[in-house]
Order: sequence, then structure tokens, then C-alpha cells
Amino acid sequence: MIIKKQIIITKISKPKSASMNSKFLLASALICTFGISTANAQVKKNAKHQHAHIMHGVKNHELTKAETKSLVKDQREIRQELKEARADGTISKDERKDIKQGQHEASREIYRKKHNKRDRD
Repeated sequence: MIIKKQIIITKISKPKSASMNSKFLLASALICTFGISTANAQVKKNAKHQHAHIMHGVKNHELTKAETKSLVKDQREIRQELKEARADGTISKDERKDIKQGQHEASREIYRKKHNKRDRD
């Protein structure tokens, strides 16, 4: 039994005009820029939210001095990582992923330390 392979060649249609092509490129660029800027805004929002949680823990005596110092150090490291990622002008997808992962770990650590039944002296 012989199986015949069939090759199908399709025509690639060209854009109808140059302006249509430029409009498509402009729209794509705007969508990508908006997506990146919202991701960066989310990173900033998370950082502010975490800072507020730490300050709330200090105010309500839920965090000891050592715990507060450790959490502030974690936040400083995340800010430094963000600063290094921005050094080349853009934050890559991998850099953003690392920053978000660091923020997630820091958020869990804040929760653990606030709820570990230790009071500030």
C-alpha cells in the first residue's frame, strides 16, 4: 500500500494598503505597551500593599522588632531587584516573573510573621 503525500500551497495575501499595515502595527504596539505598563503598575501596587501590611503590623504590635527588620530587608531586596531590572530601560518577562515571585513570597512571610502570636515588646 502506497500513501501519497499531498502538498497544499496557500497564497499569503498581502495587506490591501500600507496604511492598513501601519494601523495594525500601531494597534499591536499599543496593546503590548498597555499590557506591560499594567504589569508594572501591579508590581508597584503590590509593593505599596505590602508596605502598608508591615506598618499595620508594627502599629498593632503584631510584629517584633526583629520581624519588622527582616520584612523591611526583604522589601529592600525586591526594590533593588526591580531597580536592576529597569536599568536597561525595560523589564523583561522573566525579570517581571522573578519580581512577582519575590513579592508573593514576601507577602506570605508578612502574613506568617503577623499571625505567629508573638507581640512586640
